[in-house]
Amino acid sequence: MIRCRALFSVLSLLLSAAVGLAADAPAKTPLTKLTPAMQQTSFGKLPTGEAVTKFTLTNGTVTLNLIDYGAAMQSVLVPDKNGKAENITLGFDNIEGYLKHKAHYGCTIGRYGNRIAKGKFTLNGKEYTLATNNGPNHLHGGPGGFDRVMWKGEALNDSRGQAVKFTYRSKDGEEGYPGNLDVTVVYILTPQNEVVIDYSAKTDADTVFNPTNHAYWNLGGVGSGEVLESVLQLEADKYLPVDATSIPTGELAPVAGTIMDFTKPTALGARIKEFKAATTNTPANPNGGYDHCYVIRNSDAKKPVLAAKIRDPKSGRVMEITTTEPGIQLYTGNYLDGGDINGGVKQHHAFCLETQHYPDSPNQKNFPTTTLKAGDTFHSVTSHKFSVEK
Repeated sequence: MIRCRALFSVLSLLLSAAVGLAADAPAKTPLTKLTPAMQQTSFGKLPTGEAVTKFTLTNGTVTLNLIDYGAAMQSVLVPDKNGKAENITLGFDNIEGYLKHKAHYGCTIGRYGNRIAKGKFTLNGKEYTLATNNGPNHLHGGPGGFDRVMWKGEALNDSRGQAVKFTYRSKDGEEGYPGNLDVTVVYILTPQNEVVIDYSAKTDADTVFNPTNHAYWNLGGVGSGEVLESVLQLEADKYLPVDATSIPTGELAPVAGTIMDFTKPTALGARIKEFKAATTNTPANPNGGYDHCYVIRNSDAKKPVLAAKIRDPKSGRVMEITTTEPGIQLYTGNYLDGGDINGGVKQHHAFCLETQHYPDSPNQKNFPTTTLKAGDTFHSVTSHKFSVEK
């Protein structure tokens, strides 16, 4: 009996200790604070009366806001080195801004991100004609591309973190492209402060497909001024030179010893005056600045590799981009002119780093293919990881 009582006492002490540990766990384990309930709120209505929804994801450090119009990132709030959280991506506070703007802020782009020469390509012996909405060329899926349509959005259980899945059917012939294309874009906010964008698609007829996201970033905070002091490193030894209308010449040119070289950490504005002197007033780039696709070193379609790292010296914010795509387009906001239509944002007050296949791939036999065959599944992943350097 004495032994039983002693054993009972020991078990009671152990149970009490376990309860105490459980009570202390939330304070000692910050990850328990990283899964608050996702919010869904109204973001207005389209002229058709269709309701637009905003999805708010947060992990206790980063807050990601998404909308189902354009399957877009509306804002991304990230703390600086002093713990002050600010929005670091361009967007609008209401749906009216998205209906009017022309710069594709944070939107999903498709069917084809970037340019297709003269709005034409040939597939299986048949020539297809697309809209020419960028001089003589087709750009970002055309005037009725993925950024101009409503997607179906829904919260998703994902082992990687809080997630929203957007789906859309691009019908055969939409913007001139063949095949009924079913597209899924999943945004995941992870406990590791990553915004993951996971793309997948299937088609019932051979087509071309090259999605991307057109986020504009200012790591100092939207409205903080130029981004030319942001320090960029690209994992790219080559880039794609372009002709007078920004179509690749077909060459993969080395960046070493040129103003295109970001293989070592370099401020965006370090050579931009020299760059502008060489490119301003040319048909391809009348406003001057970078707008080129880089060839990602050791790219792997099955495993994301590091493509870019960029930091803002003043705020200390850092963004690292990994992707399964072979290319990344650097754009320094050359056409942002401070006008109301794009929210008053001025030239070089934001930059883009768009992961994608190369521009004009359907017309360039030596480029990685963007053909998606009927019955096959397209899959691509890009991640933006945020951190702070003191």
